[in-house]
Amino acid sequence: MVGGDSTTFRSLRIKPFHTMIPRKRRGSHSDVSNNGEHVNTVLSRRAVLTTAGAAGFLMALKDQGPRDLVVSANGFACIGGLRFRCALGAGGVRTTKREGDGATPAGRWPLREVFYRADRVGAPKTLLSRRALRKNDGWCDAPADPRYNQSVSLPYTASAEALWRTDRLYDLIVVVGYNDGPVVRGAGSAIFLHIARKNYAPTAGCIAFKRPDLLRILSLIDRNSHVVVKA
Repeated sequence: MVGGDSTTFRSLRIKPFHTMIPRKRRGSHSDVSNNGEHVNTVLSRRAVLTTAGAAGFLMALKDQGPRDLVVSANGFACIGGLRFRCALGAGGVRTTKREGDGATPAGRWPLREVFYRADRVGAPKTLLSRRALRKNDGWCDAPADPRYNQSVSLPYTASAEALWRTDRLYDLIVVVGYNDGPVVRGAGSAIFLHIARKNYAPTAGCIAFKRPDLLRILSLIDRNSHVVVKA
């Protein structure tokens, strides 16, 4: 699926104010002042209902709490009423992840920062911190190394993944705060949101989206957002 399917809200049919006011029947001798009081009462109640309805509608448009990206094991993610297709790890979604198992870790994880290829894409619009990738940027995936699951500069003394790639999968990277507080040796490293292959081929554990979709997601999340991966 290209792009997200926006959630729609049913429009509320609001009666005009004059239809709320009963018309005076022919031959009626009702007191004008009483009718005026009735009109004021109706208008007052209508104003309260309109205010409450507007407030409820605005609350429906806003997410309750942080704006999280919710990812399902069937390969779809939702945020802000939008739904996007995504690629997950070749090892599926697991509650217990290990280095090299190819699985996407289940759980609720913060989003740390954004890296982008300035020579290929502009700086994305997002409330997360961001910086342009450098040619020597890497990410350590050696469990025994003190810099395991952390950014490093290449060349590095231990095993590390290069973030500057010839393909476009890492033109945009969102660092997921998995196994980083504290780092547990062998529990998995380099879990990112990044750009998917054209056929949504499985990843090594990351969550991948088409570039326009990832840019849209970046515009919706903030520093309090999490990615929630459901097993």
